[in-house]
Amino acid sequence: MDNKISVNHVVSSFQTTYETFISRFESQLGRHDISAYWDLVADPDRAKDGEAVLRRQEGSSGLMLFTTYDHGTLLNIKGAQRKARQYVVGNPLYAARMTQRDIRAALYAPLRVLVYADDSGGPHVEYDLPSSLFGQLENDKVNEVAAELDQKMSALVEKSS
Repeated sequence: MDNKISVNHVVSSFQTTYETFISRFESQLGRHDISAYWDLVADPDRAKDGEAVLRRQEGSSGLMLFTTYDHGTLLNIKGAQRKARQYVVGNPLYAARMTQRDIRAALYAPLRVLVYADDSGGPHVEYDLPSSLFGQLENDKVNEVAAELDQKMSALVEKSS
């Protein structure tokens, strides 16, 4: 069975430099470290301790950086380097709130953000609005969390400009 969905794709441009933008962006993200909590959450008697570790990993945005992919450098393969990074961001605590209601929410958590520079060096940011990704699940509790993520993503991007 195939379902067609509509996704709201956010595109923003800013007047600062790419380097300044990504520095501000990254400074608001905590660092996700699965090794710091996995043994705790794997033990039902210690899961709350794992939750506390996750809370300490949150950045000022309430989100964490899982990893980055430097797609700009990858273009060296084609002789056309650019400034472009894909960020994988989220928060396992938000993911757990959604997946407890609908396990299919795991397909979209964590989220992806692309930051790239145009020819003049100005940053552009693109991401899919969380509420439009998770909204297809048609679950009010998941939608509540997704709306919080919409706000967190918007604030993260705006505070980076």
